[in-house]
Amino acid sequence: MDRQDEKSLTLLGNKGVKYPTDYDPTLLETFVNRHPERDYLVTLLCPEFTTLCPITSQPDFGKIVINYIPAERMVESKSLKLYLFSFRNHGDFHEDVVNVIMRDLIDLMQPRYIEVTGLFMPRGGISIHPFANWADADHQALAAERMAQAMNSIFAREN
Repeated sequence: MDRQDEKSLTLLGNKGVKYPTDYDPTLLETFVNRHPERDYLVTLLCPEFTTLCPITSQPDFGKIVINYIPAERMVESKSLKLYLFSFRNHGDFHEDVVNVIMRDLIDLMQPRYIEVTGLFMPRGGISIHPFANWADADHQALAAERMAQAMNSIFAREN
């Protein structure tokens, strides 16, 4: 990370950070990818994700898994942590949460490829595991392959 990048990060190392109380995509920050000449995968896990049911306002707990192939910019992890925490008092369906997170990260980084999976704990005896992905023009085959893999793993679990 070069000095210019370090100066643009306002949350990393800041001991006075206030935790958000509602959804806030402006918390997200980026830094320069030092290896834009090659594809590589970055995996980010949030095993303690919490949001609210938009109808009942009861808490929903789950794990968010983000995989992406960076282009020029990468998401800074503390800003991502605070951003994901900002869903704590936000009401959205599980499927919406996954797509909102993906859209915000696309807008932020313009990655080559990204996928977001939500592994939510059962409520009323039902677990919901939404998967969403997006790819630039050069990674469309990967997006189709990963969607097929996600669908096949669901069908395999049912049998």
